[in-house]
Amino acid sequence: MKPFPSDRKPVMPHPQSEPTTDPAAHATSEPPSKTVFTIGDLAREFDITLRTLRFYEDRGLLNPRRQGQQRLYGRRDRARLDLILRGKRVGFSLNEIKEMLDLYDLRDGQVTQMRVALGKFEDRIAALRRQKLDIEEAIVELERTVEIVTGILHEKERQAEAG
Repeated sequence: MKPFPSDRKPVMPHPQSEPTTDPAAHATSEPPSKTVFTIGDLAREFDITLRTLRFYEDRGLLNPRRQGQQRLYGRRDRARLDLILRGKRVGFSLNEIKEMLDLYDLRDGQVTQMRVALGKFEDRIAALRRQKLDIEEAIVELERTVEIVTGILHEKERQAEAG
């Protein structure tokens, strides 16, 4: 089981998606005719487990309606799921993702949401750039260590052959 996949395929916006006031809906790729999704539909489409979807629901990130025991997700939940997975992929915590998604509900023309999201995106880019530099430095250091250890190993092998 892989509750938080990092290698799932990105979902691109569908060029003929119906207009909506929720920017999360623009992240969807489903044809406009499909408006209701089961938990299985979303799990298959996004290559995640049912458990992951239920977890996101428990955390308040998704809010499917119920029909008996069945969860029915709308386009808004589908779009939110896409944004959740994209956010996870670039390193946002679920709390950060929830904060950004919840700002959609402020109904202020999404200005607040965009400002907060933009700040978080810029902070995340800076953090990823720092991580990239750290990784590049670690690789250089490891490559030097490999050279040193390889040299020592070759010397010891020569001594063993000669001895």
